[in-house]
Amino acid sequence: MTASKRVIYFDCFAGASGDMILGALLDLGLDFELLRAELTKLSIDGYRIEARKVTKSGFSATKFDVVDEHHHNHEHNHDHHHAHDHSNLHEHPHGHRRNLTDIIQMIEQSQLAAEVKANSINIFNRLAFAEAKIHGTVPEKVHFHEVGAVDAIVDIVGAAIGLQLLQVDKIVVSPLPMGKGFVKCQHGIIPVPAPATLELLTGMSTYGSEHNGETVTPTGAAILSTLAEACGPMPQMSVSKVGYGAGTRDFGVPNLLRAVLGEEGKEALPGLNCQSETVMELEANLDDMNPEFFDYIYEQLFKYGALDVFLVPIQMKKNRPAQMIRVLCPEQKLNELARVLFMETSTIGIRVNKWQRFCLQREIVTVETDFGAIRIKQALLDGNIVNCAPEYEDCKAKAKAYGVPLKKIYNAALRAVEA
Repeated sequence: MTASKRVIYFDCFAGASGDMILGALLDLGLDFELLRAELTKLSIDGYRIEARKVTKSGFSATKFDVVDEHHHNHEHNHDHHHAHDHSNLHEHPHGHRRNLTDIIQMIEQSQLAAEVKANSINIFNRLAFAEAKIHGTVPEKVHFHEVGAVDAIVDIVGAAIGLQLLQVDKIVVSPLPMGKGFVKCQHGIIPVPAPATLELLTGMSTYGSEHNGETVTPTGAAILSTLAEACGPMPQMSVSKVGYGAGTRDFGVPNLLRAVLGEEGKEALPGLNCQSETVMELEANLDDMNPEFFDYIYEQLFKYGALDVFLVPIQMKKNRPAQMIRVLCPEQKLNELARVLFMETSTIGIRVNKWQRFCLQREIVTVETDFGAIRIKQALLDGNIVNCAPEYEDCKAKAKAYGVPLKKIYNAALRAVEA
């Protein structure tokens, strides 16, 4: 069986911002000095980071801040304060302006881990694309002014660093509460939720709340929407630790972001010693494609993470014979495999199902035969072997090498297992 994944669930009951995400990660046990050391790999200066314990509505939480050392009176306060967070991305009359290309180049030239670089760049791309769409420009022309750019870079790259240091494999986010009312920013009075935030949360689950003011900031929305594999209820998981990141403002509920860290759950089938996992199924009808292409399509689907691929003959309207292709895959491979189907087949629509599958424990053993070593795949239930099958590719290679029928090799391998 594959090792269980380390999963983090962000419970955003009061919303989310970049500094609240980092506060929650620090509260979970992310080492502050290690975070600071990693951030020094970026060629930016004139700031310092701070973390302190605070109490919100009786909850102990961690408050994370980026302090601009050039502007001591400017308090880093961008969570739930749209005027500061949102203006990161626009031209500013004073100071150096960084554009998207500058920031991506800075990240790429750093000594940060490859995973941290990739996640950080993906978040910045998503943020810049959202801002560009709102303001009718292109991502390359979106500018980060000097004050805001440092906050955004530290929050975004810091979150990517923290998740990597905590060895998080999978991120799930709760539905996100949207505040109401209006806030001031450099463009004037704008409605809450901010246009950029809504653009970033396309495809995410949201709901209207009674909170006056901004609950989810563009930076928070960019981080979560880019990195989360799913948005919904808390997944089945074995909880190991809970952390709280504090926001600045307070409304009716504790202004906290809760992060739950644990191992992805594997539910046992009652009465049987086997485990379950969630798999996705992609399904499409193909009635107008050259069947010669299937060999290549199978190859591409398995290359990009399919667990299984199969065809079912079907009869479509107007009595057309056709094939229904079905692809099973882990949840995190869904988008990649949907892309393969759209790119490589003639389909213009894909149906998706989520299934729970139960799997016996599997192991590979090697047996010696007159034709050499052959691997055997065994399935176990309660420690007993209930199924075994010689590895087809091994048998095929031996049949070719010795010039004997494949079934002879196969049967020899089965006899060796039983001996």
